Amino acid sequence: MQQIIGHIIIGIGLLFLAFGILGIFRFSNFYARILVASKIDTVAFLTILAGVIVRQGWSAFSLRVVLILVIMLLINPLITHIITRSAYLSGYKVKKED
Repeated sequence: MQQIIGHIIIGIGLLFLAFGILGIFRFSNFYARILVASKIDTVAFLTILAGVIVRQGWSAFSLRVVLILVIMLLINPLITHIITRSAYLSGYKVKKED
């Protein structure tokens, strides 16, 4: 049963990833796309790794995966902010559509 639940959670993470990729193509400007990419990266990655933890059960491997999750939660928003801020400070403007 644990294996099945783990696979379902991993599948949900893959669905988040697929819908997020469609969202990237839907938006037209850089700032909206980087926001969607950041959300995909965080939500899909966390959901997939949570499924891996459920599938494997609690062990030393799971503790390593939890450490990766915590590092990802701390670093991903910072990296996205740095990329977006550098684009803004370099003068990147969004083209207005008519």
